[in-house]
Amino acid sequence: METFDLSTTADASKSASRPRMKGSEQWIWLNAAAIGASLCALFGMLLLLFVKGSAHFWPADIAQIDYTNTFGESGQLYGQIIEVESVPIEQFLESGRSFQGAGGDSATVERWLVKSGSRRLNPPDFRWVFSAQVNGTGYPRDLTVFQRMEWGDLYGMPLALSEPNEPEKVFPETSSDNPALLMDKLQLRLEQVRETRRQISSLESGEVRRISVQLEEARSQLRFLNQTADSTPNKQLLIQRVQSLEISIKEVSMQLRALYENLDRGSVYVQLAQGSVAEIKLAELYSARQPNQMSTLSKASTFIANIGSFLTENPREANTEGGVFPAIFGTVLMVLLMSVMVAPLGVITAIYLHEYAKPGVLVSVIRIAINNLAGVPSIVFGVFGLGFFVYFLGGNIDQLFFPEKLPSPTFGTPGLLWASLTLALLTLPVVIVSTEEGLTRVPRSMREGGLALGATKAETLFSIVLPAVRPAILTGVILAIARAAGEVAPLMLVGVVKLAPALAVDSIFPYLHLDRKFMHLGFHIYDVGFQSPNIEAARPLVYATALVLVGLIVGLNLAAITLRNRLEHLYRDVET
Repeated sequence: METFDLSTTADASKSASRPRMKGSEQWIWLNAAAIGASLCALFGMLLLLFVKGSAHFWPADIAQIDYTNTFGESGQLYGQIIEVESVPIEQFLESGRSFQGAGGDSATVERWLVKSGSRRLNPPDFRWVFSAQVNGTGYPRDLTVFQRMEWGDLYGMPLALSEPNEPEKVFPETSSDNPALLMDKLQLRLEQVRETRRQISSLESGEVRRISVQLEEARSQLRFLNQTADSTPNKQLLIQRVQSLEISIKEVSMQLRALYENLDRGSVYVQLAQGSVAEIKLAELYSARQPNQMSTLSKASTFIANIGSFLTENPREANTEGGVFPAIFGTVLMVLLMSVMVAPLGVITAIYLHEYAKPGVLVSVIRIAINNLAGVPSIVFGVFGLGFFVYFLGGNIDQLFFPEKLPSPTFGTPGLLWASLTLALLTLPVVIVSTEEGLTRVPRSMREGGLALGATKAETLFSIVLPAVRPAILTGVILAIARAAGEVAPLMLVGVVKLAPALAVDSIFPYLHLDRKFMHLGFHIYDVGFQSPNIEAARPLVYATALVLVGLIVGLNLAAITLRNRLEHLYRDVET
C-alpha cells in the first residue's frame, strides 16, 4: 500500500502557491537599491557640506577660558570652542609629554580646539586646551568679535574710541561706564569706514581703471609710432591725448589719496586676554559684533547676512576671508562660453557623421577617436590648450592685430577665451555621442516623407530632423556643463588664477574681455584647502565654497533640464 507524507505535500503546496521572483525582477530590485544608495550618498554629502560650511557664517558664542598650563602657570584665553574630542592618555605619555591633571583611572583625556583669534598679536590662531587644565569658563556679554580685513578675527573687550582729529591715545571714562554707548558709536564709525571703502572701490574700479586703460592704449600706440619713425599728425594727437590722460589720472589719484587719508583716521582700543591692550585702526576692521548677547533671531539674521556677503563680495587675505563672487562669476561665464562653443561644433560633427558621411574605414576611425577622446585625462587637454591655443593662436593674433602692445601679450597668454575653448574640446565627445543617439531615434520614414514632398535634404534636416533632436542635444549640453563646471586641472594652465585683478565683464569697451584671466570655484577650493597658511581657519570656507559649486552645477543643470523637458513635450508627437 502506497503511503503519502501529508506534511511534505502541504509544504509543497505552500511553496507552489508562493510567487517566485523572476530573474528580471531581481535586477529591478538591485537597480533600485543602487539608486537609493547613490541618492543617500548624494544627500549625505550635501548635508555634510551644509553643516560644516554653515559654521563659517553662524555667529557662535565666544568663551572666556581660565586655565593652568603644564608649568602650573595661570592663563586666560578668549576664543570659540570649535571641537571637543577624547584622546587616549597613552598617546601623550608615549611621546614623553605630560600635563597637570592627566592622572587618574581614566584612559582618555578630553581636549578642546579653541579658535583664539590672536593671529599676528599672539599666535597661534588655534590652540588645544585640555579640559583637566581648565579652571572655569564664562561668556561675558561685552566680549566682542572684531572681524579684520587681514589676520582674521580678534576677540576682546572694547575700551574706547579715538576721535579722527585726536592723535593721542585717550581713554574716555564714559566708555568703560557705558559699553552699550561705546558699541553704538563703534558701529556708526564702522559704517562710515565702509562707506568710504565703497567710494574708494567704486572710484578704482570705474574712473581709475577706465583712464588707465585708455592711457595704456595711447602709450602703446605712441610707442609703436616711435618705433616706425612715423611723424604724421596722428603722433601729435596721441602725444596730446597722453598728456591729457596723465592730468586726469593725477586728479583722480588726488581724490583717492584724500579718501585713503579719511579712511585711516581713528582707532579702537581693545582689551585682550591676560589684560593687555591693543590699538586697532578702524580702517583694518570689517565688522564688530557681540554674539554672547545676541538672540537666536538676531543670530539667524546675521547668518543670512553673512551668506549674502559671502556670495556678493570679493575675497580678502589670500582668499581665506571675504566672499567668492569673482569665482562664481568666472565659473558661470566660462561655462556659458563653453556651452556656446561646444554645442554648434558637436551638433555639426554629429550631423555630418550620421547624415552625410558614407560608412567606411575613415568614419569608423573618426568614431573610435571620438570615443577615445572622452577617456583622455583632462590635464592633457590643458597642455594642448596651452601649446596650441595660447602660444600658437594667441601669439599669432598678437602679431597680426596687437603689434603695438608687444612684447606684452594680449591673447598670447592664458585667459578666459582659451579656457573656454579647452573645455569645449574636453566635452565635445559628450555632445557628439548624445546628438548621434538622438539622430538615430528619428524614424527613417520622416526623412523620406520630407523628401517625397519635394524638400531638399538640407530642408528636411533643419525643418524635421533637428527639431526632434533638440532634447538629445540639450542632454549632451547638460552632461557637458556637469563635466566642465567641476574641472580644475586644465584651467590651471589656460587661464584661471588665484586672484583676478578685474572681472571679464565691465563698462569699458569691448565690455567682454576674453583675454583676461579669471577665478574659478574649483580652483578656489584647491587654493584655500591646500595652499592656505592656516588650514583650520580655511576649513569651513572650503566646505562653504564646495557647497556653492555643487549648488551652481545643480542650478545650471536644472535650467537646461527644464528647457529640455519643454522641448520634449513640444516635439513628442514628432518623435512618435
